[in-house]
Amino acid sequence: MRKNNFKIIKIDRKKNLFNYEKKVLINDLVLNLKLGYFEFEKKKSQKVKFTMEVNYENKKPSNDKDIKSIVNYAKIVRLVKKLVRNKHYNFLETLAEDVFDELFKDKRIDKISLQIEKLEIMKDCASVGIQISKKRSHDKL
Repeated sequence: MRKNNFKIIKIDRKKNLFNYEKKVLINDLVLNLKLGYFEFEKKKSQKVKFTMEVNYENKKPSNDKDIKSIVNYAKIVRLVKKLVRNKHYNFLETLAEDVFDELFKDKRIDKISLQIEKLEIMKDCASVGIQISKKRSHDKL
């Protein structure tokens, strides 16, 4: 005769049974800034477009009365504006790393996909730029 190996699991009603995977989308944030390695780029501002996806997890649903229960897109936009206002970047990649460093201070954020494009730098192209994704590693070092 076969033995039944089922275990009864008691559910703790105080724990949430769900995890929320959320994504903040910022599309086509266009800023005028001095950005670039070459002298002519350091002298004249150019249009630069930012597009990003910021993934985060939360064990609780958003609270409609608490802005801290979400990752605020307005705060992300202000952060990008502050970074480019306070420092000249030679490369899009170093700007992207600073954006990542600031955003990952929020422990809820799991992954960031960032696209930065120069809109006026090459006559034959609508834009040139980079796309980088960075994911938080949960492995112990």
